[in-house]
Amino acid sequence: MAKAGRGRLVLIIVQNLPVPLDRRVWLECEALVAQGYEVSVICPKGPGDPAFHEINGIHIYKYSPAPEAKGAFGFVFEFAYSWVRTAWLSVRVRRRHGFDVIQACNPPDTYWLLALLWRLRGTRFIFDQHDLNPELYISRFGKPTGIVGRLQLGGLARLERNTYRTADRVISTNASYKQVAEHRGKLEPATVTVVRSGPDTTVMRPVYPDPSIRAGAEHLLAYIGIMGPQDGVENILAVMEELVHERGRSDIRAVLLGFGDCLESLKRESTQRGLDDHVVFTGRVGPSQIAQYLSAADLGLGPDLNTPLNNVSTMNKTMEYMAFGVVPVSFDLIETRVSAGDTGIYVSSGDISGFADAIEALLDDPDRRVELGLRARRRVAAELDWRPQAEAYVRVFDDLMGNEPDENAWPYMPRPVSPVDAGAPVRVDLEDAAELRRFLRDRTTLTPMT
Repeated sequence: MAKAGRGRLVLIIVQNLPVPLDRRVWLECEALVAQGYEVSVICPKGPGDPAFHEINGIHIYKYSPAPEAKGAFGFVFEFAYSWVRTAWLSVRVRRRHGFDVIQACNPPDTYWLLALLWRLRGTRFIFDQHDLNPELYISRFGKPTGIVGRLQLGGLARLERNTYRTADRVISTNASYKQVAEHRGKLEPATVTVVRSGPDTTVMRPVYPDPSIRAGAEHLLAYIGIMGPQDGVENILAVMEELVHERGRSDIRAVLLGFGDCLESLKRESTQRGLDDHVVFTGRVGPSQIAQYLSAADLGLGPDLNTPLNNVSTMNKTMEYMAFGVVPVSFDLIETRVSAGDTGIYVSSGDISGFADAIEALLDDPDRRVELGLRARRRVAAELDWRPQAEAYVRVFDDLMGNEPDENAWPYMPRPVSPVDAGAPVRVDLEDAAELRRFLRDRTTLTPMT
């Protein structure tokens, strides 16, 4: 890959997830490369990851992650350790590839200081805000009443404020986050750009799944995402207990895809509730597994309660369900309604019986389920797809650095992370309306009907 010209060298910093597992960040990398930028990434290692690898011309530097954080000291250590490892790798990236712009993705809100140090060498700073960390703290631990808790929350607010002040531009994942940046961060509206985390619907689309995924169950429910205290995954177990043990729905199976701080405790709770025959935890999954499970699922679950963070956050899982023609059933949140519109089913926050009612009603009404699934797929492809968002995203860099966009590169087509397997599942023909309807009703046929 030829070295990009001055003003087109980008370093992206991520602490929350490895890349390319972080799908939003990976799509951002691909969009920049399509417009002639050279991109380097610093992030933690996932299981089995090398310290350096290059994918599609993107340089990815990784460090061993800190031990799992426990308590306030654990989080401080994790932040400090990750910051030091990232700072050291940034020196290596600077020597090998250079960078004119640093993009930091939160959480945490600590990399403003690194950007400030590199500003002495003329580097600009873009803040890609994935979470509102003060709200995240309250959602995980509750509103603090003691002095220690108030100090911790105040420290997070100060870190966020410093990040806003240091950033040359801010990228917000939705209009609610943009409003926070403008009001709480006191930023000019022109410096804050909304770039939604839409899926690439040319890749995230139904395939004919392996029927064994259902393990004999008539209906499959799916959850995909992080499993932290704020994500409410325990609500799925409560719903499943009501459906299976109180309502006798032995025809239902739930598959929970993902990982997080609560994974092991959720497994224990599933056993305690007597759900091990009806709930499966997959752990970390890749694109092919996601396609299999979501293609086989009848409904997608959004168990996030209405908290200060969740209510204004865009849930990527909602749009990913929609991309596979899966109807999202969620607790009622402002930004979840923005994503799913009239294709989703919304339940009052914390109403477990109401959530179970909504699931049963859809499972027992396949015609409605198919119609909502069709509308969900059309909506996500027409209104929420990543490719239009990619233009807004790259425009932030072009405007900041004074670069002329390459209009011939739009619309761009993201490239697969790895070569397409010749034995990959057959994709459902989205242009064949009759077959798509049949598939959304059945979802178990291994090969298309002829």
